[in-house]
Amino acid sequence: MLKASNNKLIAILLSNKKLLIFILLMSVVRSAVADWYSVPSGSMQPTIKVGDRIVVSKMAYDLRLPFTDIILLALNTPQRGEIVVFESKAAALRLIKRIVGLPGDVVAMNNEVIEINGLALSYSPSSKSTWSADSTSVTVTIEKLANIKHQINIYNTASNRLSNFGPITVPAGHYLVLGDNRRHSADSRVYGFVPHQELRGKATAIAFSVDYNNFYLPRAKRFFKDIYGI
Repeated sequence: MLKASNNKLIAILLSNKKLLIFILLMSVVRSAVADWYSVPSGSMQPTIKVGDRIVVSKMAYDLRLPFTDIILLALNTPQRGEIVVFESKAAALRLIKRIVGLPGDVVAMNNEVIEINGLALSYSPSSKSTWSADSTSVTVTIEKLANIKHQINIYNTASNRLSNFGPITVPAGHYLVLGDNRRHSADSRVYGFVPHQELRGKATAIAFSVDYNNFYLPRAKRFFKDIYGI
C-alpha cells in the first residue's frame, strides 16, 4: 500500500498537471529553442548596452537534445558578423561576442583595422563619431563585416595592447570572436578560439532594457530593437 504522504503527493501532481506540463514545455523551449539573457558588461557596446535583455535563437545553428550539450542535427553554419552566445570553458563564463573569423580564415588586426585573408575590412565614420566617457575620448566607427554593418567603440587613450594581433589561422571547428567595444573586451584575443560545441545560439534582438545607473528605469527606445541595424 502507498503511504498517505505518497497519496497526497500524487493528488497534488494530478491536480496541477496542466501547470507542470506548461513548466516542462517552457523548460524545453528555453533549453533547446530560444531563451533570453541579461548583459552584465559593456564589451559589446555600442551595439549592446549593460542592462539589455537579449533574445537568443538556440536553433540558429544546431538542434540539441534538451538539457544537454548533445547536437542532434546541424541546421546552419555561423556567418561573419553574427553575434553569438557561448559557454566559454576557457573563461568559465557565458559570453556574448561577434563572429569575425570562420574556420580556415587568416585574421589579423593592425591598429584596430581587421584583415581577413589579406583583405582589410571597410570602415566609415559614424554619426556619433566621437564622444567622451569619463574624460576619455571614444571614436565610434562603422565596420562592415561580410554583409553586416555595425558600430564599434575605440577608446583613443586606452592601452593599445589589444589593437594588434596575427596573422593567425582559425582552426577547423572553431571561430574567432571579438567584442564591439574593442579595447574593453575579453574575447579571442584573451581566451582563444571558440569551439563550435560551445555555441549556444545566435543573438537576434533586444527584448527590453533597463538602465542600471538610473534606478533601473526602462530604456523604452531599446525595447524590441534589432541588434543588426545601425
